[in-house]
Order: sequence, then C-alpha cells, then structure tokens
Amino acid sequence: MSLVVGIIKGSLPSYFPEKYGVFPAALAAVEEVASGVDARVVEVPRIPMDGSDAREAVEYCKSNGVDFILLVHGGFTMGDVAREIAASGMPMGVWATPEPVHENDIQLNNFVSLNMSLSIARGVRDLRQAPVQWYFGAPESEEFQTRLGRTLRALMARKALRHARVGVVGGLAPTFYNMAVSPDTLKRSTGVEPVHVDMMRMTAGMANCAEDVVAREVAAMLAKAPMRGVSDAHMEKTARAALSLRDIAAQEGFAGLAVSDWPTLQEVEGIHPGAAFTWLEENDNIPVASEGDVLGTVTQLVARALTGRVGCLLDMTSPQLEQNRILMWHGGGGPLYMAAGDAAWINNPMIGRGTAEGACFGAIVDYEFSDGPHTILRVARSGTATFTIEGDVQAGGETGFTGTRGWITNFCSNTGSCTASDVVTTVMEHGLEHHYVLVPGEWSADFNEFSAWMAMEQLPVISAHDGLPSLSIA
Repeated sequence: MSLVVGIIKGSLPSYFPEKYGVFPAALAAVEEVASGVDARVVEVPRIPMDGSDAREAVEYCKSNGVDFILLVHGGFTMGDVAREIAASGMPMGVWATPEPVHENDIQLNNFVSLNMSLSIARGVRDLRQAPVQWYFGAPESEEFQTRLGRTLRALMARKALRHARVGVVGGLAPTFYNMAVSPDTLKRSTGVEPVHVDMMRMTAGMANCAEDVVAREVAAMLAKAPMRGVSDAHMEKTARAALSLRDIAAQEGFAGLAVSDWPTLQEVEGIHPGAAFTWLEENDNIPVASEGDVLGTVTQLVARALTGRVGCLLDMTSPQLEQNRILMWHGGGGPLYMAAGDAAWINNPMIGRGTAEGACFGAIVDYEFSDGPHTILRVARSGTATFTIEGDVQAGGETGFTGTRGWITNFCSNTGSCTASDVVTTVMEHGLEHHYVLVPGEWSADFNEFSAWMAMEQLPVISAHDGLPSLSIA
C-alpha cells in the first residue's frame, strides 16, 4: 500500500523560481526520497495564484489519491493559497528552499512565505488533530531529505493502520485485563478493527494441513535454526500452527494477529505456539502478538511500516537499577533476524513446569539480541497514546532468561538521556501495558512523528522520585 505525495508549487510571477530551477530540483528530490519508502509523487500541473486555484489543486490531489500534500514555496506565495490548502484538513507539509543569492534584489522570498503559511495554517485547522510539517533547505541537503523521509515513513505507518484488521485468535489470555482495548476507541483513533476468531478455527486448520506441506514447513524452519530438545511431533505441531495462522490471515485479509497462546492450546493441542509466531514474523513478516495483545500487534504494524520488519514483542523484566540496565525478554515469539548468533528451537521451559508432564509443550525460539542501538515502542490506551525510548543492547554478565532477550542500557528519550530508574518509574506511573516492541536501530523520532500525525498523546519520561505519582500523570 504505497503512499501518494501530491506536489503543489507556489510562487507569484514577480519572483524567479524558474530562473533558478527550483521546481525541477525540488520535484527530483521528493521523488528520490519517495522511492526509498515505497511512495509515489503526483504533481499538480498548474501553479495556483489565489484561493480558487488552490481549491482546484486540492481537488486534483484528492482525485489522484494523494495522502500528503507538499506545498513547495519556490517563490513568495499569497496567503489565500496556503489558507485553502490548510483548510482542506489533509495531511500537509510546507517547504521553502534557500535564497540563491544574498545581495541586490531578493529573488525568491519564500522563507517569509513559509513563515506566513504556517501561521495561517494555525488559524484554520487544529494542529493538534491535523498537524502541518515544515521544511527548509536545499533539495540536495541531507537535513531536508532526512526530515522529509521521516514524514513519509510516519505517514506510511499511519496509512498502514487505516482500515487494517487484526485477527484476535482466542481472545485475551486469562486475567490480562490491562491489554483489553475499546474497539470503538481503537477504530476511531487508528482505523484498526480487531476481529474475533475462535480458537477452534486455528486448531481445525492445524488438523487439516497436508502431511507433505507440513514436512516442507518443518524443513524450512530447521534450515534457519536447529531443534534443541524439541520432539519431532511438537515441531510438526508448531509447523501446523504456523500454517493455520498463515491461512487465517490470508483468508480474512488480516494485517496481523493477536493470539491467546495459553492455556487452550496446551489443553487441546498440547503445544505452545511461540515458535510458530517466530516463524510467521521471520518468514512472512506477519506481526503475531502473544496473549491476545491487540495493541502489541498494532505496535508491530507501525514498526513494520517504519523499519520494513516487525520487531520483537517483549516484557520489560528484571531491572538492575544500580547497573542502569533492564532485561527485555519474552518466552515465545521474536523474529530470527534479531539474533546475535545462533538461535535454536527449544521446548517452552515454563508451561508445564511443576506438573507431572513437565515442560514438554514445545516450542519457542531461544537467542540473545545483537549489541547496538535499539528502540522500544508501544501504542497504548486503545490507540490514543504512545511511548518510546531508545537504548543500547549490551551483553555482559548474566545472559538473561531463556527465550528472546537482551539487556538494555544508555537510555534516552526525545528530551535527553535518562536512567533505568526513570524508565521503570515511567512505565509504572503511566500504567503502560506490559508488552513492548523492540526494534534494532534508532526509530524514536520516526515513531514520535507518526504519533503526531495520528494525534496520539506522547507519554513523557517521568523522572525517578520518592512518594506517590503526581495527580497530573493519571
């Protein structure tokens, strides 16, 4: 689903963008940035001179499926042009390029026009609900291209959620009340619709898989990682679970899945499907959140739109505050590409633990994350809020619990560096749902811009403190 960028050129005849080749260079730069994020560009053929022309330009954009209007100030542009485009309510950006010379008569005067356009936009639209992004820089400048690329990725993520359907297989895990969502609020805030799928549909699909298809799926999984203690029967059931979930997603057009991975599947099939989740995330790039966590799936959809790959759905566990680090871990799921070294399919060590049968409900994947910068993301509160923090994965000392895991340190947010104590204070006092998506790289700026385009509240870091939380946090 590609993003469509509409270019509206702006200038009065008394200025000289043609003389300096402003518009061809601008269009080429936008097309270059767009090509890197699976977007395409539509150019409005006429330069609007007044409000009436601007309304026609907006209608041209709408009729060509434009998702984002970029008003390019090649020269000074009258305020009624910017006013009409802003009043349309469409996602909008305004760009001005630098002056070609800085003596004698002014040639473009488009920075003043940029300033005027942004202040006019504030008067005709609610910038909290319908933001306007601005850009200033030469078409070839790295700063401009980075800023525009971030906008296009953020809008791609926004578009990825519009009308997306998430299959909720089996509902929430028992008593996980904090992960319940309001379907109406989620739909209104993001466009995402959660759709219930009975667990028996998954198990029936597992039973109906052809033997040769299952064998090929097992072989493909073993080509990526070896079994370590998992029985052939459980590996076969894992492949059946992956095949069944893949079919459900394809048949229903689901963008992702949220699956209640316990206790029904252990009672009915005798397995935990964590390795099946891993396989769908690694092989198919399909988000699959455990424990029926719909917002975990939504966060994964955003992560995939921004980075190209789903991340790893994790718990924030076992903080070591004196060492300024927190273990990010989960006992199931997680794509293989995030592994530092060898990964392996193993029996889930927890489900069945302490029973007569023992921990024999395979399988999950076991690995440590690669060292380096990572970003922690969460869409929260039925899609009305977001949280993000960056940090470094740094192995050292204890390796963390069996499953997918890594120690995170050197935390920072968009307001600066923070400590593990600050992070723990933040997640507790905001009451964040306890799954987070970890992705390699530094993506907080992109995620925060996505949040702004979605009019979501960006939950700030709360500094560690003594006493009860402030009433203003609730």
